[in-house]
Amino acid sequence: MPIQLLPEDVAARIAAGEVVERPASVVKELVENSLDAGATRIEVETLEGGHQLLRVSDNGEGIPAAEVTLAFRRHATSKLSSAEELFNILTLGFRGEALASIASVSQLTCSTHHREELTGTQLRIAGGEIIAQHAIGRPPGTEMRVEELFYNVPARRKFLQSPRTERRHIDAFLTRYAVAYPCVAFTVLHDGQEVLRTTGNGAQREALQQVYGPDLGDSLLEIAPEWSADGALHVYGYVGPTTVHRSNRGYITLFVNGRWIEDMRLTYAVIQAYHTLLPVNRYPVAFLLLEIPTEDVDVNVHPAKTEVRFRDPDAVFRAVQRAVRATVIHEAPVTAAWQPPATSAAPVPDGEIPSSPEREVTQNALWADLAQLRPASQFTPLERRSPDATEAAAPTSYRHSDRAPEDPAAAKLPPLRVIGQAVTTFIIAEGPDGLYLIDQHAAHERVLYEQLLSAWAEGAVPSQPLLEPVNVTLPAEDAARLEERLPTLAELGLTVEPFGPNSFLVRAVPALLAQAAPGDLLADIAAAELDHSPVRESLEAQVMRRICKRAAIKAGQILSREEMETLIYQLEQCRNPRTCPHGRPTILQISVEQLASQFERT
Repeated sequence: MPIQLLPEDVAARIAAGEVVERPASVVKELVENSLDAGATRIEVETLEGGHQLLRVSDNGEGIPAAEVTLAFRRHATSKLSSAEELFNILTLGFRGEALASIASVSQLTCSTHHREELTGTQLRIAGGEIIAQHAIGRPPGTEMRVEELFYNVPARRKFLQSPRTERRHIDAFLTRYAVAYPCVAFTVLHDGQEVLRTTGNGAQREALQQVYGPDLGDSLLEIAPEWSADGALHVYGYVGPTTVHRSNRGYITLFVNGRWIEDMRLTYAVIQAYHTLLPVNRYPVAFLLLEIPTEDVDVNVHPAKTEVRFRDPDAVFRAVQRAVRATVIHEAPVTAAWQPPATSAAPVPDGEIPSSPEREVTQNALWADLAQLRPASQFTPLERRSPDATEAAAPTSYRHSDRAPEDPAAAKLPPLRVIGQAVTTFIIAEGPDGLYLIDQHAAHERVLYEQLLSAWAEGAVPSQPLLEPVNVTLPAEDAARLEERLPTLAELGLTVEPFGPNSFLVRAVPALLAQAAPGDLLADIAAAELDHSPVRESLEAQVMRRICKRAAIKAGQILSREEMETLIYQLEQCRNPRTCPHGRPTILQISVEQLASQFERT
């Protein structure tokens, strides 16, 4: 085939694919245009997760009538005029691609009124072609209606996720910007239902409460502003205390000069700031805003504008890490004051996450930390049952991937005698063939999981009604995810019902988990990214693992001898006692031969 120029419409659709990936991409570009136009009120409305309609309306500057059609030409922009200005960009948009890309793959109606003009203008475009243009009366500002997204690109439309999923992506973007721009009043409606409203009064703490719910919003710690040595780099925002953490990195949000970015290295800087302060496989909550001279950051990296490059990435890394660490330590000082090793700020190859530095804690510091621990309050020993009763209650079949082992005898534990507890984390026990170290958290997870699984397999998970329903408010993205899981939660004895936009009432919890905090439990389930693939374990099993992880006793809790003996007995009755539901080992065995060898008695 000879080389030839692509038709204009084909080239436009190809280019649009770099900017408009899904409905959330459209919302991002339009909202950023509204912010650049000086809007103080922005309303976003969707139908069917953006499949049918995306509407963004603002009270910004508006577009002059003479420039409306030009605004939809590719590479037409009011924010950039020369190459030199690429290194001094103060606006969110600058490439001049967004409107042209959106218009080429949708049916778009632009209604706008410039503040200095008497009338407004309405422009209708379908597939990049102008259909109609006429004068209208409307308040100053702009409204963009994007209908039938990807109607002329059926392959791309086929790859869109369900309306609920696309809605979550939209909410994830809007909630971040609602906090970053507290002076702007955001209103978000999905299918006619209001899911988010901020006042726009400039109070960032209030915006956090409106977006993340009052409980999480109130608990976040304000960062003491961190400035670089030359005063050019400024880090501020909010981070969660060590008692607030999540199962994934999704609650770490970064803004640079008012622009939301995704930066693996800075995310790692935040995680490293919490080193040794959070449980394993848990991640902090952080909302960080960085101000940096425009000449020290390159935003022209990708059409989506979510990636940036820093002139001195090591300095930015150190500033973020110091600011977060100082705030967290000030709120909850630790005896063993950990300092990032000199290598922590070394350059990291693109696409790689450096390995965590080894924990440096002296023996004296360790015992000082242990002296501050409080007795356990969440674990209540259950009444011992006879082995016969335990076996009779075991399910005859499993509906998920956690099957009984091929050789049950090999998995069973011998009778164990409790000796004591080490570093408030491990139970030391003696068996006929040596010593056993039991991870109390992993072991309790396994016990709770099999008890809950057994009840679920029989179709009768006992439920414990709460004396007073617990009201839980979640971010819009998590609330949408939780709504999909309500039937599954009901099967597992967790009675939850919607209670207004992004709010839920917890009325009952599984009886086995009556000691768990229902609000934290629900937030964890809502935030978790669970796999719906048929090749993975069932959704019920995944939720059960989450529930049991949250409800199990924690490392650092002091257990009485009775509690340890009860836990060990229950673990002995489990079908798979040697691993927790997540696959981590529960037990480390040291045989008599190994002990003898270490003492040179062989």
